[in-house]
Amino acid sequence: MQWKNWSGRQQASLESLVFVRSEAQASAVVRQCAQAGKTIRVAGAGHSHAPLVTNDSVIVDSSGLAGLIGVDRQAQEAWIKAGSSIYSLGGQLHDHGLALKNQGDIDRQLLGGAIATGTHGTGRNFQNMSASVTGLHIILANGEQVECSKSELPELFNIARLSVGSAGLITRIRMKLQESVVLSEHIHVASYDDTVDRIAGLSAENDRFEFFWYPGTDEANIKTINPVVTEPEYPLAEEGGRVAWSYEVLPNHRPHLHTEMEYSVPAENGQACFAAIRHLIHHRFPSVRWPVEYRTVAADDIWLSMASDRETVTISVHQDIKLDEEPYYRACEEVFVAYGGRPHWGKVNYLNGDDFGRIYPRWHDWWRVRDQYDPEGVFLNDYIRGLRPQ
Repeated sequence: MQWKNWSGRQQASLESLVFVRSEAQASAVVRQCAQAGKTIRVAGAGHSHAPLVTNDSVIVDSSGLAGLIGVDRQAQEAWIKAGSSIYSLGGQLHDHGLALKNQGDIDRQLLGGAIATGTHGTGRNFQNMSASVTGLHIILANGEQVECSKSELPELFNIARLSVGSAGLITRIRMKLQESVVLSEHIHVASYDDTVDRIAGLSAENDRFEFFWYPGTDEANIKTINPVVTEPEYPLAEEGGRVAWSYEVLPNHRPHLHTEMEYSVPAENGQACFAAIRHLIHHRFPSVRWPVEYRTVAADDIWLSMASDRETVTISVHQDIKLDEEPYYRACEEVFVAYGGRPHWGKVNYLNGDDFGRIYPRWHDWWRVRDQYDPEGVFLNDYIRGLRPQ
């Protein structure tokens, strides 16, 4: 049996692909696998570029565990099934006058996979999606179902809200939300020099700011997004800007198959790191045409978050799946690491466990708690197991 991710770059020949549609079934599958000494990885929408799901034993498809469970309008919180696609949640939450606090450029992911990898959007005041998690319902390696939060099993909560799929099978997620809001998007093209000169101002003056720099033209597509007190404008503009509810403006359609490497660097290093990547491309990889992306993310307190304890700039490089990206990405990674970078968990990197131990102060704590709840490694594949501290 075969499994592959969205781009087709990550593939696995496995013993069994299991579609679960209830927590009782999921619990039974986990218990059976643990007793048989099998390993489990949970597949979302397959949008990760890293080998997080690949497994030769059992992969669980969680898309059947989908839907909005309950909403607390006053507290602005909701329990959501982990297999819910992000794109399906916008309208459901909007019916209650609420919205996700932020979301990424792509909304095809399942919510469980998005929080497992620290998926984020952009904006200096907006944290990643994992930081909005206030509670989790998890099936542990022995099949037991538990709930955790900052006050209930807090160490389990600390590792599970960004777990890289290795703390258990998450079935429900309690999310902190915000009021529904109409956003106005503006996109324009500028030269690289003009863009760089305006980064500080654009970041400070707008709720959300990002840009894509195109090596072949040395130009950038600048995007700003801000809340407005107006009605949505339908049909949505196809280019140049949209005015609509947040869940209609924040995501984009990205049909071109590609690989991606993204690193998060301290905000104060962002512009220098980007300039170094630009210099690298111009001098060593002049044939690269795929854009380089610049975004901002607010700090959080999650142990394995790319923005843990620091304001962050994220820089992403891309390449067509038909091309060999490794020489280009390895060269970029050297630059990212030199500027204090941390790789996105769902995207390409070449680091080992020792590298992560230097990057994350709580790395050994994360593994200590993870191994406490899953001592036999039921939820580890070869890739994650290979990162375990020795």
